[in-house]
Amino acid sequence: MKLGIIGFPQSGKTTLFNLLTGAQAVSRAVSRGTLHVGVARVPDERVGRLSALFRPERTVYATVDVVDLGGLERGERTGLDVGDLRNADALLHVVRGFPSSALGDPPDPARETQGLEEELILADLEVVERRLEKLGPGLKRKPTETEQRERELLARLPGPLGDGVPLRAQPLSADESRLLRGFQLLSLKPILHCLNLAEGDVAERERCLASLAARATQPATAIGWVSARVEAEVAALPEAEQRGFLEALGLPEPALGRVIRDAYALLGLATFFTVGEDEVRAWTIPAGASAVEAASVVHSDIARGFIRAEVIAWVELLDAGSLAEARRRGTLRLEGKDYPVKDGEICHFRFNVGR
Repeated sequence: MKLGIIGFPQSGKTTLFNLLTGAQAVSRAVSRGTLHVGVARVPDERVGRLSALFRPERTVYATVDVVDLGGLERGERTGLDVGDLRNADALLHVVRGFPSSALGDPPDPARETQGLEEELILADLEVVERRLEKLGPGLKRKPTETEQRERELLARLPGPLGDGVPLRAQPLSADESRLLRGFQLLSLKPILHCLNLAEGDVAERERCLASLAARATQPATAIGWVSARVEAEVAALPEAEQRGFLEALGLPEPALGRVIRDAYALLGLATFFTVGEDEVRAWTIPAGASAVEAASVVHSDIARGFIRAEVIAWVELLDAGSLAEARRRGTLRLEGKDYPVKDGEICHFRFNVGR
């Protein structure tokens, strides 16, 4: 999964990026400032508990690629450095929810969110208009069947986009969505609006989030929250002291856990595990993926030669204490390739690719 962090100046998006990625970030110059690229390790207590059981040589957590894009200003059709943003699976919009002396105005989360949506729509309008020009009367040959379908679909989009309706909120069939996927349109992407609160508002977060309640009802849209500056200060403390400070501030867990969990839910993702003395590892799959689809995430050869999957819930394995005991109890069961893998299950794939 790849998250594109976006927001207006002074929103705290780079602070949140640093919280998510820690020291695993690099920066590079782009046409409108600096692009930060990093990797966030997905926190998951289940990985740690399984690792304690097996004591493997390696423990591998799932990861999320994160990019922080600078240079966004209101009302600039070129305000988005969209090259990297368009490759994201979802957008993480950091919304200012705290006073800023640099901006001199109180926070207005609803206005911030609407302004961001308008920028995404403007960027998409440019893409749609350029493509329609290429497929228009100036085309010197007969369009292919796919190009004709593209033209008919794209011709429908400028009207609703011009009225401020993002693509994710427009009625599109599965075939139409597939047709648009290659254009990597920004307002079609799932979006998580993350309200960045001042320390004093953390206890009142439900009241603060009410300003974005209308957004939560829109398709492929979710609402979350952080207090990035405060949590950055806590993250700089020794690990043993962090939990106490988080509890004192009324923060149930670090920002990383909340944001990644919200992003997984938004994208409909789940986690399964492979375990053994050599490695305990978390893998990310679409929720409801079949056993053979899960196997393909581990290795294409395993999926190609798939025979059966040995499956057990992680809590059942911990209760049994070993795979051998789980087999004896009958909680480690065999499933076929169409079995829908559930979040938190452990899978061991039997396969044979032959010669």
